[in-house]
Amino acid sequence: MLTAAFANVNAQTHYESKVYIGGHGGVNLSRVIFTPDIDQQFIVGGNFGINFRYIEEKHFGFIVEANWEQRGWKDDFEELNYAYSRTANFIQVPFLAHIYFGRRGKFFINLGPSVSFFVGESTKANFDWKTSVSNPDFKNRFTSHYFEPIHSKVDYGISGGLGGEFSINPKNSIYLDARFYFGLANLVKSGRTDPIRGSNPMTISISAGYWFKIK
Repeated sequence: MLTAAFANVNAQTHYESKVYIGGHGGVNLSRVIFTPDIDQQFIVGGNFGINFRYIEEKHFGFIVEANWEQRGWKDDFEELNYAYSRTANFIQVPFLAHIYFGRRGKFFINLGPSVSFFVGESTKANFDWKTSVSNPDFKNRFTSHYFEPIHSKVDYGISGGLGGEFSINPKNSIYLDARFYFGLANLVKSGRTDPIRGSNPMTISISAGYWFKIK
């Protein structure tokens, strides 16, 4: 009788691991924390990628993603009729702890480090930014960031966010994820003796995704 009771308790506490693959896509709102400060607006970009999720314990697992995403910044000229923006494209690989609550409808929190690899950049402007230092409208405006290319070919930082997931059936589910990323590497050349002393990227991402259970 005692053996049967122990076996019943052990069966109830044992949790079978689960494995999922999936994908997602969405929108990024990004800017760069410059030192000295530069007036900016958020620039809109895209993100999409593939996901792998491993659930080892009830309420806890790990997620690894391979994402393409756009980061950058957009200058705020206020009343001046100018526009300037820089977009940097990265392949991002975040490693996230995944904490969730609920059954068919789940609330989750993701948090962990991220490494990104620079793959290209583009600039949009309605003026010749290369001659901005001689433009009288820019006399009192900081312009050094126009002339610095993307310096960090490998970026690293912290990603964290929350969201909700809904199970369509035992093997398929959809989710909505809101995430914040802060880069610890400087996006452009920055240092104590440089005009730009700091340039950390910051991104807010909103994406919708899909999970398929393979185990």
